[in-house]
Amino acid sequence: MVTDRRFFLYIYGMKNKEDKLVRFISISESHQAFGLPAPQHPLISLVHFHKDNPFNTEMAPIYDILSFYKITFITRNKGRLKYGRNYYDYNEGSMLFLAPNQLVGSTDYNSETYCYILLIHPDFLLGYPLARKIKQYAYFLYSWNEALHLSDSEKEIILSIYKIMEQELNSRVDEFSQEVVIAQLELLLSYVNRFYKRQFITRKVMNNDIIQKLEIILDNYINDQDTLQRGIPTVQYLSEQLSISPGYLSDVLRSVMGKSTQQYIREKLTEKAKERLTSTDLTVGEIAYELGFEHPQSFSKMFRVQTGLSPLEFRKNIS
Repeated sequence: MVTDRRFFLYIYGMKNKEDKLVRFISISESHQAFGLPAPQHPLISLVHFHKDNPFNTEMAPIYDILSFYKITFITRNKGRLKYGRNYYDYNEGSMLFLAPNQLVGSTDYNSETYCYILLIHPDFLLGYPLARKIKQYAYFLYSWNEALHLSDSEKEIILSIYKIMEQELNSRVDEFSQEVVIAQLELLLSYVNRFYKRQFITRKVMNNDIIQKLEIILDNYINDQDTLQRGIPTVQYLSEQLSISPGYLSDVLRSVMGKSTQQYIREKLTEKAKERLTSTDLTVGEIAYELGFEHPQSFSKMFRVQTGLSPLEFRKNIS
């Protein structure tokens, strides 16, 4: 997955004349590009790639944008897989997620890679609570190097759900078909949410390393007047410095510290503000501008939310 900002870097960075960008509006167009039969349903598709049905990328574009959700479940893999211009170590049981309107690079699967690819058009969910709920799952905006890696027992659970959907989508359509598939899809996404929470816990050492690096980057930013002239630090800036997606960063912080990245930024700014209020005679406005706030009112509002006091009240109480 490529963030919106990097989208333009990819487009303008294309040097090979054969590179091409294609937007797939329908799932049928995507099937055609990969040389697959037309989907059984125009708004949802589940394709199983295996030994007798290998993945063929010869007809696929180098870059594409999908107007639908994409969930990849790798059931077997030997070696590294190329996604876009990078290679990743996707293990058996890895899952990758993509939201609509995100730039996708080409994926090279070798002959020993088996996977399920589920495509869901947003229109398939209309009229169901899942149409709104699916947008709340941050992992659809994670980068491809932030894949979910399942344990053996978790793989069995996910595989069982995929098999039910596969059977339902390949059976005769009746008045209950869509309801059954959406129920299975909702179950799948709920399990994925649980398994990601488990992954954050089991990768505690890695996550602590992310937080330590985040603290250094944020402290350096706040203590550097040159960077603060660009404004207060943003989640996007911090995630780019850490080479992870904004959603993944926030979920790591929530799992380890119980707070979002925005909350963490506000706490660090408040700490710096307290220091300036107690060690200098600068006005509230001067401190606000020094910390990167465009308007002193915004700084005062943040400070009151964080401390229960206005900056002047805090300074008076300390003195």
